[in-house]
Amino acid sequence: MSSWKLTLPCTRAEAEAIDADDETLFGMDPMPVLLTSERVEDDPLSWQLEAYFESKPNSAALARVQALAPSSAAVKPVAEKIRDADWVTLSQAGIEPVHAGRFYVHTDTNKGRVPPGAKAFRIDAGLAFGTGTHETTAGCLLALDRLKREGKRFENVVDIGTGTGLLAFAALHLWPRAYATASDVDARAVDVTGDNAELNGIPLGGRQGELALAAAAGLEHPLLIGRAPYDLVIANILAGPLIELAPSIGVVLAEGGTLILAGLLESQAEPVAQAYRRQGLRLVDRTDRGHWPTLTLAKRVRYGTERVTRLSRGKGEAPGFGSW
Repeated sequence: MSSWKLTLPCTRAEAEAIDADDETLFGMDPMPVLLTSERVEDDPLSWQLEAYFESKPNSAALARVQALAPSSAAVKPVAEKIRDADWVTLSQAGIEPVHAGRFYVHTDTNKGRVPPGAKAFRIDAGLAFGTGTHETTAGCLLALDRLKREGKRFENVVDIGTGTGLLAFAALHLWPRAYATASDVDARAVDVTGDNAELNGIPLGGRQGELALAAAAGLEHPLLIGRAPYDLVIANILAGPLIELAPSIGVVLAEGGTLILAGLLESQAEPVAQAYRRQGLRLVDRTDRGHWPTLTLAKRVRYGTERVTRLSRGKGEAPGFGSW
């Protein structure tokens, strides 16, 4: 028995926007298995989309998959016949485990020997971004590790644009009594996070030490607003959305709180940092991995000691929660 594979070029932005529940794919039976990956390291324009079919796809099926990657419009979609196999295992065959600070991230097929003292997370490759193999995700893991080494303590954490859930899992490992929330604009990524939480023994729920999940555009969700302010915000997305979300993140971040930003290129670091300076934040650390910087910022305390105060109730929704 044979299967069929379609490979198309795409951009990182297109890869992150792909949703298995996209209306473009409605009615396809069986649904193709979709996988995305980098073709050229550190190049957001050089990604690829792979679609695996159980039988030979017709031209209409190929066109519907290609519509998920508009940048591939000039490429003629041609499916190749392959031997029947475990597609996910094949897709992960070339991925190396990542050791970042006290964290060790691996897939089902490449666990190898976990370094002594490291916390291992299994994150399999798939639709959601943030497996740990990219420099931006590894940079955030190192930033979290550094904050822990510096003796920082956090009680209320949110991971915006969580992807696979990895960064939220890492934060809960470091501060196990914190309230933790993870959100993503892509409902599929939220489902992936839930699956990964079960795989890694992360309890879901709204209590201390548990992870609450929300599918949300930016911070436009009652759960995200209701649990604010946060003393630690993590956002590993893209420069454009990071700038757009600056006012809303500035609102939900507690005075004295810490913000970790990633997903931006070297040339984008200053415009992103400037957007947050306007919200009363200052840059306290920058770490570059390849061409990908990770920024750590702190919100200035206007007076008194650092504290976490709930957003006011009964006065309407806090303004400016973004649309990303």
